[in-house]
Amino acid sequence: MTLAFIAIAFGLAVLVWSADRFVEGSASAARHFGMPPLLIGMVIVGFGTSAPEMVVSALSASQGNPGIALGNAYGSNITNIALVLGLTALINPITVHSQVLRKELPILAVITALAAWQVRDGSITRHDAWVLLGVFVVLMGWTIWQGMRANADSLGQEIEQELDSRGMPLGRALLWIAIGLALLIASSRILVWGAVEIAHHFGVSDLIIGLTVIAVGTSLPELASSIIAARKGEHDIAIGNILGSNLFNTLAVVGIAGIISPMTVGPDVLTRDILVMAALTLSLFIIGIGHSGRPGRINRLEGAGLLACYLGYTTYLIMTVFMP
Repeated sequence: MTLAFIAIAFGLAVLVWSADRFVEGSASAARHFGMPPLLIGMVIVGFGTSAPEMVVSALSASQGNPGIALGNAYGSNITNIALVLGLTALINPITVHSQVLRKELPILAVITALAAWQVRDGSITRHDAWVLLGVFVVLMGWTIWQGMRANADSLGQEIEQELDSRGMPLGRALLWIAIGLALLIASSRILVWGAVEIAHHFGVSDLIIGLTVIAVGTSLPELASSIIAARKGEHDIAIGNILGSNLFNTLAVVGIAGIISPMTVGPDVLTRDILVMAALTLSLFIIGIGHSGRPGRINRLEGAGLLACYLGYTTYLIMTVFMP
């Protein structure tokens, strides 16, 4: 059992490090090939920060642990909004003023409703998974089209500043992509093995492990990048990471896992986890959108509220395990 805990700690550390290298290499390579900064932020960085969730969920599904895959995706969405944005806003209030982000918030709400509708019958079939991936492809196409025709946007300007300060030669960028991807896969295997061993030892369901330990671990890249961005005043990057990651998790991560292995979904997922995810998404919509021409703002009090929601949700999950 000690080896399983070491595997989780080691796997998470390497996972976060390799995801960061993968994102840096991918963003620099995309810049070398002429991709606009806005698209790099929304597509490349969005893919990269969600790479841990994608790899862990795909491996979990392929190894017969779909509960970890589903819990990882939905748990990461809850963690991203409640823990990551809450903690980030508590450290430094976040101003939301990008027009692109204002378009993404209602899309995220609709996608969350789609997730709830799909699990209402207690399963995610391969047909459901293909629908999710189809919506994801359409959404990415729309995002790219919007980004190519958009005028100067605060998110694009912030991404360009980041790229200018952290650029690297093309050869080094490609090397980091290869190293980061290889370590992502290897560390994910170690992490999933450790999580499954602990779940079996304590008699905890794979879903609970995915919603808690795995979800927090795979959300660490979003936590680090959002806090750093907020402290630099790059607020749209901070919230853009979360919106892009949640869209990716709900559509691509669950979709890929569902194609690999169709999943049986317990009623708690709809009445507990998706309900919490939907409520947090709605709260983000309310506090993130400005009024009377003013930009939205997530202040410290609202950040503390989000953080309290995360602590309450996690406490409830723990109580269901040890006090069923």
